[in-house]
Amino acid sequence: MSNKLKTFTKGLLLENPLLVLNIGLCSSLGVTITIMNGLGMGLGMTFVLLMSEIVISIFKKLIPSAIRLPVFIIVIAAFTTIVELVLKAYAESLASSLGVFIPLIVVNCIIMGRVEAFASKNSIGDSILDALGMGVGYIIVMVAISFIRELFGNGTLLDGTSFCVTVIPEAYRIGILNSAPGGFLVFGIVGGLVQFGKVLKANKAKKLEENAKSTENAEVSVQEEK
Repeated sequence: MSNKLKTFTKGLLLENPLLVLNIGLCSSLGVTITIMNGLGMGLGMTFVLLMSEIVISIFKKLIPSAIRLPVFIIVIAAFTTIVELVLKAYAESLASSLGVFIPLIVVNCIIMGRVEAFASKNSIGDSILDALGMGVGYIIVMVAISFIRELFGNGTLLDGTSFCVTVIPEAYRIGILNSAPGGFLVFGIVGGLVQFGKVLKANKAKKLEENAKSTENAEVSVQEEK
């Protein structure tokens, strides 16, 4: 796998900001009550991350190390403001649903971490791939958690849109999923499934390695007997 592809794909699973790095968790628990909330938050965060990494990567050599963190915050805040104003202008209901979590993008650990650890040390192209990979990984997890919480907690899909459908009758809904403890529960289940998959993959790789060694040892024994 090429370095470019690794840079993009690492954020999808191996270094997923939510499930693996466990950063930026507030938004994943606070707004993922509906799919539209999760998607809107994911897209907004990805836009800020992408633009911030591009700007920081371009001007990294011009930013004095003594003031790099304040500069990073200013850049992130500028793009966060753009997201907030656009949502208020064209998606007022979504902006209202996301509430304080939109301006809190400024202090999102995912963005600050990638800007500091990656964009300030790498080229523009690699920074774009890193931002897109981390952003897509973030969106996937946000939508997955939102899907589970909305379906089983609210009994609907795509609530807040003209495509909203009721799937589960009110009597059979799991109301706790609409609360903060429900967010922790769903996040734990999704994270557990990912870790379980990684363990299965590791065990499979270990078994294949052991089989290969056994085959190699058997061949050596046959040759020695001859």
